[in-house]
Amino acid sequence: MNSLKIIFDRDTWQEIFGSISKNKTRTIITVIGVLWGIFIYITLSGAAKGLDNGFERAFKNIAKNSMGFWAQRTSIPYDGFKVGRRPIMKLEDVKYLKDRVGGIQYISPTNSLGAFGGTAPTIKRKNFSESYPLYGIYPVYNKITSKKVFDGGRFINDQDILEERKICVIGERTATELYEKDENPIGTFVQINSVYFRVVGVHKFNQGGFESEGDVFIPFSTFNKIFNKADRIDFMFLAAYDKEDPVAIEEEILTTLKRLKRVAPEDERAFGTFNIGEAFGRIMGFANGMTFLSIVVGIATILAGVIGIGNILLISVKERTKELGVRRALGATPGEVRSQIILESVFLTTIAGIIGIILASFILAGINAATINLEDFPYTNPTVPISFVLGALVIMVSLGSLIGLIPAQRAVSIKPIDALREE
Repeated sequence: MNSLKIIFDRDTWQEIFGSISKNKTRTIITVIGVLWGIFIYITLSGAAKGLDNGFERAFKNIAKNSMGFWAQRTSIPYDGFKVGRRPIMKLEDVKYLKDRVGGIQYISPTNSLGAFGGTAPTIKRKNFSESYPLYGIYPVYNKITSKKVFDGGRFINDQDILEERKICVIGERTATELYEKDENPIGTFVQINSVYFRVVGVHKFNQGGFESEGDVFIPFSTFNKIFNKADRIDFMFLAAYDKEDPVAIEEEILTTLKRLKRVAPEDERAFGTFNIGEAFGRIMGFANGMTFLSIVVGIATILAGVIGIGNILLISVKERTKELGVRRALGATPGEVRSQIILESVFLTTIAGIIGIILASFILAGINAATINLEDFPYTNPTVPISFVLGALVIMVSLGSLIGLIPAQRAVSIKPIDALREE
């Protein structure tokens, strides 16, 4: 109750402002130290969060632990085979891998034309013709890299595979180039290498995937029948469970494929791979490192600033020795003197913290305004949760209270008679 009385006492605040005004330069420099600490913490944390959000946005439409495998050429002779052999991947290999590598969640055999440097097939409609990458896929493909289809359309399903239907899902850009502005592609027909396909859907551009906005998808079984692929596949696109280590899963799959295709275990060129899970892990590790760095630097700077406030108050107590002695002689209790010094410390810390938060908010708002329209740059919405900001402010005020105990105890320890004698 006595502490509340001191907090709302007008004379107490007059003495606090009087003390601050006597040491303006030192007080401002010290406050800047605390202000800089929380400013650095919030700015760096917000910047790291913007990077985190940017990569989350870039990978939002693709499984985080996804990876791909395809056959290349051997570089080491093995088991009677010469160098330069290309292992043949088949549909039966999909089940073989799924049965032996427990960490695989989804696996989609895929064939393509024009996707990785080959010749893309010609897509025709009326008087327009153009070449677009063509994929033969299974419906499970959509669980690995999510293809959003515009309203009114659909993606490839299991019945399309079973019946070898001549249907296709075209890309957003493909639809724009093949059709008039107000024309609905759904239900119309296009020619793919002179074979008619009915359009059942238009997929949106997937920024996080490796495909383009012009890709065309058809059922895997239809693709293999038309292009005489039999049961061969060009590559496997798969996703591991979230709990799995993508690097370990990749190694296990490569080991299994080499054993299945009679490839030397040490041959690093027989199969090509890409591992989005590994890349994503590194990126997120960097973002988390940035966040951790911001916390360490921010706390260290805040602590240094708070210690500076303690030093300023110690000097202030030394300069006000006679004044404090008079107060004690006139009946001020040790608790009242102690509370005033601590209140001064908390006040300076709080003001510094609030100003630092405001300045950091302006900086983050400026960064957000500068990057909001950069679709190709993985950065968006650099913010810090309110709970983190309030937590940092509470820590600052708590440290300010603790550091204020030192000069407060120094002030209380001054005996009134000794203070009155000091010149």
